[in-house]
Amino acid sequence: MVYGVIDKDSCRYYTYLKAVFDAIENKQSDYNWLITDSEIVAHSDKLDALNTNVHWQYKNGKPVAVPAPDYYFLSGEDLTSIITEDDSQWIRGILSGFEKSIPLDEILKYPFPEADGEGFWKNPPSIQHPLASMEIVPWDSTCVLLLSTEIEIVEKLKKAFPKCQDLSKYNT
Repeated sequence: MVYGVIDKDSCRYYTYLKAVFDAIENKQSDYNWLITDSEIVAHSDKLDALNTNVHWQYKNGKPVAVPAPDYYFLSGEDLTSIITEDDSQWIRGILSGFEKSIPLDEILKYPFPEADGEGFWKNPPSIQHPLASMEIVPWDSTCVLLLSTEIEIVEKLKKAFPKCQDLSKYNT
């Protein structure tokens, strides 16, 4: 079963992941993460590297769009380190968390999750990637969604941010 919450009301432009990580007591470190469909207003090269929509380089003082990879795959420890160093705003993205025993080649056999995916907007809510245990979704600079197969993780976020709404109820 998948449990989910949406938080649109606790913070304005609620897309800073450090607060989410703190709320779930850094459980993200227990997973490997596939990052797709991401757009981040980064202040460091490490965080900017996680943008999958576009990268910007400056040539002769002017910004030039550079194609970005379709995904990034990194450990929870590496993701935590990057966010600790640069907790900049995420405009959108899908962070899919996988048990560390699942190899990347198995994960890549499935379509990439998308920020505009349907799984979290219908009942029962679902995680887009069939092998993922959790999704953290900064969505449209206005909210964050958290879906997990572990109710304890969702409850931790709800406790830290009491204005969270159960995603199933929100969808009705």
